Amino acid sequence: MKDDVPNLKEFDQRLRDEAHEDLADIITAEPKSKTQIIAIYGKGGIGKSFTLANLSHMMAEMGKRVLLIGCDPKSDTTSLLFGGKACPTIIETSAKKNLAGEPVKIGDVCFKRGGVFAMELGGPEVGRGCGGRGIIHGFELLEKLGFHDWDFDYVLLDFLGDVVCGGFGLPIARDMAQKVILVASNDLQSLYVANNVCSAVEYFRKLGGNVGVAGLVINKDDHSGEAQAFAKSVNIPVLAAIPQDDDLRKKSANYQIVGTAESQWGSLFAELAEAVSVAPPVRPNPLDQDGLLALFDSKDTGGDYVLVPATDEDMRGKYAAPKASLEVVYDDA
Repeated sequence: MKDDVPNLKEFDQRLRDEAHEDLADIITAEPKSKTQIIAIYGKGGIGKSFTLANLSHMMAEMGKRVLLIGCDPKSDTTSLLFGGKACPTIIETSAKKNLAGEPVKIGDVCFKRGGVFAMELGGPEVGRGCGGRGIIHGFELLEKLGFHDWDFDYVLLDFLGDVVCGGFGLPIARDMAQKVILVASNDLQSLYVANNVCSAVEYFRKLGGNVGVAGLVINKDDHSGEAQAFAKSVNIPVLAAIPQDDDLRKKSANYQIVGTAESQWGSLFAELAEAVSVAPPVRPNPLDQDGLLALFDSKDTGGDYVLVPATDEDMRGKYAAPKASLEVVYDDA
């Protein structure tokens, strides 16, 4: 057991180092070709992977060379594209190859279907490392594999929008992408995440960054209008509204691609592909908390609640005791 103590201390220190790592030394040179690098952000479970798998497949059908990179630690971006099969991640493959003393090759981490090339960066095991650092390590390896010499029309990066630290903000903070696309629905939480990403974009624009928001994709649109109202309020376009439809739900659950001319939904994704290609990156006007709540009926969000301050007596509860007072109290004459 004593032999394990130094290892635990070393592991603990490594986690601390990861958390404080400066991202300024990350190389972010542009590819030599006229590649559009687009980062897609959204709340976990909002449908980014569904949207991207079908968008990338439709782009490939339209004759474009597309690389899809999953940057979510869940590593599920490519699952729909590959019929539910798990794609070996760059992080786990790199670890195994390093232990074996072998280099990582393209065929170890990149796979293709329907003209789409796809890979997953992956992430550390739960509690065993920083997810943001995993993203950074993944991009460092991509650069060693020749990322900046690859010939693609589009590189689509699927990022978890709930997380705002380190590597998850890399495309915005380091101008790795030309533009950002948001995926949200007509619910407060997904629009909260979308608004946070808009805030990050605007923050780095003020620092001299060039990344802008190309627009919003509304997934599971029930026509209640909150997502459209959000896009109008922050001054970004709606690129597509994917309806809340049982056929789409079933096909997605069964890992069926609908972003194809053979599907009844093909025209929807063809229009989205065209919108994505031409939409310019714009500076959003992120909302404050009250502005975001104002998009919804107050009876649904509790937006009409008035804050009631707590007192010292409230906090002490049964331990509260009367305090001595210097006030002079006169008896009635």
